[in-house]
Amino acid sequence: MRWESGRRSSNVEDRRNVRLSGKTKGGGIVIIIVALVGMYFGIDPRIILQQGSQLTAPQQQQTNVPTSPEQDSLADFVSVVLADTEDTWIQLFTSSKLQYKEPKLVLFSGSVNSACGFAQAAMGPFYCPGDQKVYIDLSFYRELRDKLGAPGDFAQAYVIAHEVGHHVQNLLGISDKVHQAKASVSDSQYNQLSVRLELQADCFAGLWANHAEKARQILEQGDIDEALNAASMIGDDRLQMQSKGYVTPDSFTHGSSEQRIRWFSTGFETGSFSQCDTFNTKSL
Repeated sequence: MRWESGRRSSNVEDRRNVRLSGKTKGGGIVIIIVALVGMYFGIDPRIILQQGSQLTAPQQQQTNVPTSPEQDSLADFVSVVLADTEDTWIQLFTSSKLQYKEPKLVLFSGSVNSACGFAQAAMGPFYCPGDQKVYIDLSFYRELRDKLGAPGDFAQAYVIAHEVGHHVQNLLGISDKVHQAKASVSDSQYNQLSVRLELQADCFAGLWANHAEKARQILEQGDIDEALNAASMIGDDRLQMQSKGYVTPDSFTHGSSEQRIRWFSTGFETGSFSQCDTFNTKSL
C-alpha cells in the first residue's frame, strides 16, 4: 500500500502511555466475555461491554514507557489510513448532501476506558458509538499476522476501514436500529441482524478502497488479496472451527469467511453505497 506520502489525521489520541490501575468489580466476567465474543473486531461493544455499568472504572496513570520504532511506524500508518477514510467519507457524504463527522481514533496499550466501558486488548479493535471513537491496541496487528495468518499493510488498513464503517453506520442511524431491535427479537434473530451489520461494515471498507484508489492511487499489487485473506481468516465459521472444532451458524455474529469476502468485494468492485445494503437482501 502506498501510504508514506499520505496526509496524517489530526484525530488520533495516543494513550499508549496511559496505564489503568486498580481492580474492577466484575472484571473477570468482562475478560471472559471479550475472550469468547470479541474475536475479531467489529461487534458492537455495547454488547460486549454491557457489564460496563457494573464496573468500578480503574484509575488512569501516566507512564513514560518507551514505544518501539515498529510501534511508532504502525501508529504513523494508522494515522494515514484514518486520514484517507476521512477524505473518502467526507466526499461521499457531501455528494449525498450530508455532513460527515470525523471519528477519533484512540491508540492504547493493554486496556482502556471508553464510553462503552472498560475494555482490554483481548477483544481486538472496536468502535464505540457512545463517544464516536475507534479503539485499537497496535499489538493486535502482530496477532493478525502471526496467529490469524493475515499479514500485510492492507490487511491492517482493512481493520481501520471496517471500524470506520461502523462509525458511518452510527452517523446514519443504522447501528441504533439494530441495537434497539435486541429487546424485541430472539437471540438467533439478533445474531442475524449483527451479521448484516458487520457485513455492511465490510462492504463500506471495500467502498473506501475503491474510492481511495480512484482518488489517490493507494493500491499496490497484492493489496486487495491481503484484505480478502484477512476477511477470510476472521469469518465466524473459521474461528469457531479453530476454537471448538465445529460450527454453529445460529451463533454467527460477524458472518462466514465467504460472506465477509463477498461483501468487501462488493464494495470494492462497485464503489456504490447502495450496493452495501445488507439489510434488504435475501442472500448474504
